[in-house]
Amino acid sequence: MLSVNPDLTIVDLVHDVPPQDVLSGALALEAAFGYFPANTIHVAVVDPGVGSRRRAVAAEARGHLFVGPDNGLLSLALGAAGGGRAVVLEKAEFFRDPVSATFHGRDVFAPVAGHLSLGVPLARLGRAAGGLRAVAVKKPRRLGPRRLSGEVIAVDRFGNLVTNVDGEAIRAVFGTHAVRDVRIAGRSLGPPVRTYAAIPKNGLGALSGSTGRLEVAARDGSAADLLLARRGTRVDLS
Repeated sequence: MLSVNPDLTIVDLVHDVPPQDVLSGALALEAAFGYFPANTIHVAVVDPGVGSRRRAVAAEARGHLFVGPDNGLLSLALGAAGGGRAVVLEKAEFFRDPVSATFHGRDVFAPVAGHLSLGVPLARLGRAAGGLRAVAVKKPRRLGPRRLSGEVIAVDRFGNLVTNVDGEAIRAVFGTHAVRDVRIAGRSLGPPVRTYAAIPKNGLGALSGSTGRLEVAARDGSAADLLLARRGTRVDLS
């Protein structure tokens, strides 16, 4: 990127997405992009299909630009931004030469981002992409009056279990009533707390994380390890 535009400001957001985990990358991008100023270019590369027939794309939504593989990685952020227009990256003049079949992050996505920062319009990069691939995030299920069931969709590096249950889903089922119990892996955690520090020492608890999704956390430890939980583990609220 700097070889195309030496005046760029680069923010290296995250490198601890688990290898090949497109959903975790999509969640990280969704959580972060809105805190950057308009006209930011977001380059995202979790790309197990690099060099295959998967498309390389760039998109524009809500004043932000996104560059990455068309494997669902951009879909949550674009959805949160209200959708936008996208193009297929097919103009080799904007790539590094030669292009490695195994490193499009370096040879395609990074130089394209550099050219976008210099004002190259999306339309010059390739044809309209049409619909992009999306990652699947299940919606939590209403089980009855003031009962809701969700599941773990990500485990962060602290071992916190991030679920698909957000504030909107809770309000839709519970209204003005409080959640009295969160259950996971056969454990009752009681009502959600406000902070990690409010969880009893050596204990487990639930709380609303910084992305607005319900998390299960261990005080000074890993909830994933203590509960032997992972993506797909069920979480019930009542």
